[in-house]
Amino acid sequence: MNKNKQRFQHVSKDYKNIKQYPVNKECELLEFLLLTLKGQSRNSIKSILTHRMVTVDGAPITQYNFKLAKGDVVIISKTPIHKKTRSNLPIIFENDELIVINKPSGLLSIASDKEKGSTAYRMLTDYVQQKDKHNRIFVVHRLDEDTSGVLMVSKNQKLQEGLQDNWNNLVKTRGYYAIVEGHLKEKHGTIKSYLKKNAQNMMYSSKKPGDGQLAITHYDVLMESDDYSLLDVHIDSGRKNQIRVHLGDLGHNVIGDDKYGNPSNPIKRLGLHAYELTLVHPFTGKTLKFTAPIPKEFKILFPNFN
Repeated sequence: MNKNKQRFQHVSKDYKNIKQYPVNKECELLEFLLLTLKGQSRNSIKSILTHRMVTVDGAPITQYNFKLAKGDVVIISKTPIHKKTRSNLPIIFENDELIVINKPSGLLSIASDKEKGSTAYRMLTDYVQQKDKHNRIFVVHRLDEDTSGVLMVSKNQKLQEGLQDNWNNLVKTRGYYAIVEGHLKEKHGTIKSYLKKNAQNMMYSSKKPGDGQLAITHYDVLMESDDYSLLDVHIDSGRKNQIRVHLGDLGHNVIGDDKYGNPSNPIKRLGLHAYELTLVHPFTGKTLKFTAPIPKEFKILFPNFN
């Protein structure tokens, strides 16, 4: 048995029960691991880094001096995480500060308790580190796993904080296409409620002021088929599952949404797509507008929509 294999087996055994650790202050990765994994030698910790067994928010990191930010989650895997080459990312826009992608349906924005590796954050971290291993990205906002469309990340923490600290005021338009079952009696309207989370991690509406987080959703019917309606949806607030809950409150569930109802699933995915994000840059004041075209699956039901 070669020395590398012996070292890997030893490390795997040592770290078998270690899962994840939140980062509470800015520091370098090696420094964080030395303070967190007390009793482990510097060489042992360097070994798990070399063998790609450490991730930050689901993205594998090997460099010892990688800069951690407050809010990051360091995860130690039982097995090496292989590097992935990204050749056809769905990038809408990129400059020195931002990357914007058209996130596919079925891809998590960031790591979850159930999924650590296959995420947009991991995909984009791999991408920027192909250019420089010290590069990193910072999450600005999220989309639900099964929602496709415009997703933006920052390339520096200062911009991330500038955006997140005043997100609702900086964002001017959050536009979505939604396909729902049936025909809505009112062809345009506004839904307002207070959203709360129950013990099953499901969101539900309350009409009582202050009983949850205020959520406001505007909709317009764009087209109708025999069984479905295509809506243009804009939100004034970005609450978890807001659109899905609000349209369900109207009695018209988003197709493919088996979390909040039992609607049909004719296109084999959730019928929700974030087609526009328009916002003001927090430091320059410049208006930024990003759009993603309607998914081809939506065209199955509405082939004449342009």
